[in-house]
Amino acid sequence: MLEGLGWVSSLILVLTIGRQVYRQWKTGTSEGVSHWLFVGQIAASTGFTLYSYAVGNWVFVVTNAVMLVAAGLGLAIVIHHRRKDEHGQHRP
Repeated sequence: MLEGLGWVSSLILVLTIGRQVYRQWKTGTSEGVSHWLFVGQIAASTGFTLYSYAVGNWVFVVTNAVMLVAAGLGLAIVIHHRRKDEHGQHRP
């Protein structure tokens, strides 16, 4: 039961950040989203993934590995949008 609680919580967390990244991609804008959010998430997820692996907690290994990928995608989208805006290709 405790393991199930961990996996459900993991799913909620991943869906939450996934929704934000999807929204940025779908709307074509990252206005109001700091790239530091994703830089911090990448650093934290990397550390937590390594730590979770070291202590053998697979719920957190999987969760943080997926969060690391999501943060990388989020950062790539922010960078893409900022470059697009710099070149005057911003959508209204």
